[in-house]
Amino acid sequence: MIRGIKFVSIPVRNQDEALKFYTEALGFKVQTDQEFVPGGQRWIELSIPGAETGIALFTPEGHEDRIGTFQSMSFRCDDVFQTADGLKQRGVKFYQEPKKESWGSSAIFEDPEGNKFVLSSR
Repeated sequence: MIRGIKFVSIPVRNQDEALKFYTEALGFKVQTDQEFVPGGQRWIELSIPGAETGIALFTPEGHEDRIGTFQSMSFRCDDVFQTADGLKQRGVKFYQEPKKESWGSSAIFEDPEGNKFVLSSR
């Protein structure tokens, strides 16, 4: 029986820069950082405090064209406006400023690779 999603992968070119952004700017915690391919990528898995699903900073071979695009995932928070303000203070760039929607609030932020993610609340 499937019980949930363990992690989703975020495609990145520079794993060191991505690791710094996701831990320092977003506050995620390192669960695993180890060699995946000798002389190549590392397997970097991060947890999101208070969440069951984590992320992996890893680009499968042949998926490099996904780097710097809109990622089909949304990060949930209690207050989009407050969370966006805090992230901006840590240098996070927003592609779309927070706004109220009929279903809640949303914003879109970018990581250093240009990957775009929705930040939303109900």
